[in-house]
Amino acid sequence: MDPGQTDTAQTLRAGVVGGLTGGVFIWIYEAAVWVEVQHLMPLAGIPRNATGLVFGQAVQEALGGFAYVLGAGIHFFFCVVWGVVFAYAWPFFARRGFEATLVALFFAVIVWVVMHAAIALVSTNHPNYLDPNVVIGGLLSHIFFAVPLALVVKQMLADPPRPNERPVRLGVIR
Repeated sequence: MDPGQTDTAQTLRAGVVGGLTGGVFIWIYEAAVWVEVQHLMPLAGIPRNATGLVFGQAVQEALGGFAYVLGAGIHFFFCVVWGVVFAYAWPFFARRGFEATLVALFFAVIVWVVMHAAIALVSTNHPNYLDPNVVIGGLLSHIFFAVPLALVVKQMLADPPRPNERPVRLGVIR
């Protein structure tokens, strides 16, 4: 394999781990901001939120406790899918010298637009995506998803140090 190239298993692994990491971070953001600061939903509402967005509030209520399991499954499924997409795209940007965090900021916007356009297509039960508060809150939450995702993928797909090269420690170059 050429230097700078990764194999499929390594890329998939990085995408899955990065996506799951981002999925946990977006829920931490939602718990801190949507639950504690804005009081938009109870903490227990976070896992079932995806069920309501995809299938509507009536289905979410009809499913009872299963809405939590289904919502968590939907959430982490899409986190993994987006993680794998980022992992496959990352080497293109890494070879050109882009920083992962910068790429993540643009990726967050793309993810937000695509996911919410898809939700608007499949369901009438969604927030008003023309409301500036919804847009800003959604973009912020997706930044909290994309940045950890990007940093995990960057780390997992990084080339190992060469035998005579001293590794960089704590961000200090010697």
